[in-house]
Formats: sequence, C-alpha cells, structure tokens
Amino acid sequence: MTQTLTRTLPCLMGSAAILAASFAAPAQAAWTGGDDQPTSPLACDASTVAPDAGSYNGGTVTGAQPSDTLRVVDVPKLVGIGYFNATSAGVAEAAAELDGVEATTDGPAQANIDDQITLIDNYITSGVGGILYAANDPVAIAPVLRKALEAGIHVVGYDSDAEPDARQWFVNPAQFNGVAKTLMDELAQQIGADGSFAIVTSTFTTPNQARWIAEMDAYQAKCYPEMEWLETVEAQEDNILSFNQAMTLINKYGEDMDGLVGMTSVATPAAAEAVTQADLCGEVSVMGLATPNAIRPYIKSGCMEDAVLWNPVDMGYAALHVLKAAVDGTLEPGAAEVEAGRLGTLQIINGSEVLLGAPTVFNAENVDDFDF
Repeated sequence: MTQTLTRTLPCLMGSAAILAASFAAPAQAAWTGGDDQPTSPLACDASTVAPDAGSYNGGTVTGAQPSDTLRVVDVPKLVGIGYFNATSAGVAEAAAELDGVEATTDGPAQANIDDQITLIDNYITSGVGGILYAANDPVAIAPVLRKALEAGIHVVGYDSDAEPDARQWFVNPAQFNGVAKTLMDELAQQIGADGSFAIVTSTFTTPNQARWIAEMDAYQAKCYPEMEWLETVEAQEDNILSFNQAMTLINKYGEDMDGLVGMTSVATPAAAEAVTQADLCGEVSVMGLATPNAIRPYIKSGCMEDAVLWNPVDMGYAALHVLKAAVDGTLEPGAAEVEAGRLGTLQIINGSEVLLGAPTVFNAENVDDFDF
C-alpha cells in the first residue's frame, strides 16, 4: 500500500524555511515498515527472560581447506559512514590479536544489495577463507553466501542477518525485542504514553530495521496502546535524504507530531538537525539508534535527550572472533556460548546467533565516555 508523499528539499546549511524543490515519494499509512515475521514483545515492566540457545539452524561449510593464513574480507552494508568505520575498526583489532589472520574491509559506496552481492562474488572467485557481512537484504544476499559456503569459505554475519542457512553464525548486536522495548520506553518517557511519532528508516527491506520496527509495533500495542504511530518513511543510509525526510514529516504533521525516531545511525542525527533548523527543539523529541559521536552536539545543545545503540567496534571484533572459532573448530553447532577475546564469553541464542549484549542508552551523563 503506498500513497504520495510530498517532500521538500531545504539546504542543509540554510534555514529550514527555505524550500528549494519538491517531489513525490512513496509512503505508507497503516503499515509501520516492519516485516511480517512473528513478534515476541517483552514485558512492559523491567522483567526479562533469558532466551534458550536452541537447535543449530545455520549453514554448513563444505570442503574448507586449512591454511597457515586465514584471509578474511569484511563486507558491510556500505563504507564511509561512522557506524561501519567502527565495525571495521573492531575487525582490524581482532585480526591484530589473532594468530594467522589477515582481514580487510571492502563494502559498497552506497547501501546497495546488488553491489554488495557483486563484491562478495568477486571475493569467492579470488579466494578467501572467510567472509563477514552485514546484509542489505536478507533474501537477496543468501544465494551468494550459500555459494561461499559451498566453496569452502566460512561465513559469519553481523548487524544485519541473512537467511540462517546461508551463513554459519550471526553476531546479533542486541535482541530485536530488547531494542524495541528500549526505544519505545525511552520515547514514551519523552513524549508521553499518548504521544504521536514518526520514523525515518533506511529501507523497508533492511532486515534488522524491519525486525526492530515490527517488534516496536507489537510492544507499542501491548504497552502503549494510546500512542499514535503516524508514518514510517525510507531514507536509505543517506544523510541528506534522511534530513529531507525528517523535514517533510515536520512540515506534514506540524503540531500533531510529538517525536521523531531514527532507525539508523545516519537518520537519527539528521532528524535532530532538521528539528534544530526548524527551531523545534523541546517541542519535537528526537531519539533513535545512533553513534555517540554523531549525536553528541544535539545532546549538548539540549535538542536530544538520548539515543540507543551498542558498541559497533565490539560487534566487528566479536564477528571475527566467532569466524576464527568456527574455522578452528572451537565453535561448533549446538554450542551455547563462545569465547570472544576481551569481550569474554558470549551467549548463543536462536540456534546460531551470538548475542553481543543489551543496548546502551547514550545521554548527557555518559556520551563523552565513548568515541565512535
């Protein structure tokens, strides 16, 4: 279901009132932007239940050849943004401390699944021993990852998963329902249990964001039924488009919108910039997923109270440790935990997911304690 949404293009450095152009883009009304998978909203209070490891449901590598040097390529959704610069730094840190491991990062310039598939296919042909990835599309990327497994290449995902049988393990930065609960609880604290909000996401097919949104929808219905979810719009992983989409929502809903939620590390600071330029700090709350460096100026200015994320350096670090453990045979199907260097012992959930940990809330008290 789509509608026509008019978007305006203000200059990022100019006044929010200066509108340069407008064009049509798809939007949605009743649909939130989540996927159609089953949800499991957590309790409305602080109680949680630790998930079971479950039966292994990942893929199997065939014909892997031992080698003195394990060559690994890290293929994130895109390169050149702070979030994936941080995951790449974590991969490099792990490679430096693991014996016989060489790792490089090579991702597309934009969050384009076709470019990502081409890159992975090229590395299968050139010959690597391991592939790390953060998927732009869980279904579209699966065939080339299965091809890698069949070629004897170990495959581990992080941040954004593929179909489970297309990789061996996936480093889950946080449980989807846990992220959803944290986001909705923080949002409700800011705009009230009957407030209205809109979301700026990357694409409706990006697996982790669609999963978070689906869980947010379920948790909101259960715990904040009076909240009004106005709309969810796409903005790729693009700073200018995220700003434009946030400004469009501001112009469209006016006083009827109490909050803006960014589902990417790009969208959240871009939404804060739009609110700042619109002179609506204190009237429209901004929160979401973001790196502390990106949202620090807006927390310092008072235009944001907080943002939610995990440490992406740790995620990249964990991903390479998990891949090396799979290569060495110290991590096998059926395991309930895995050792990950300085991170210690990480829990395995949902059959083949390595849980990085609970999300962190960055606010005025702790934002200066992080640098990524």
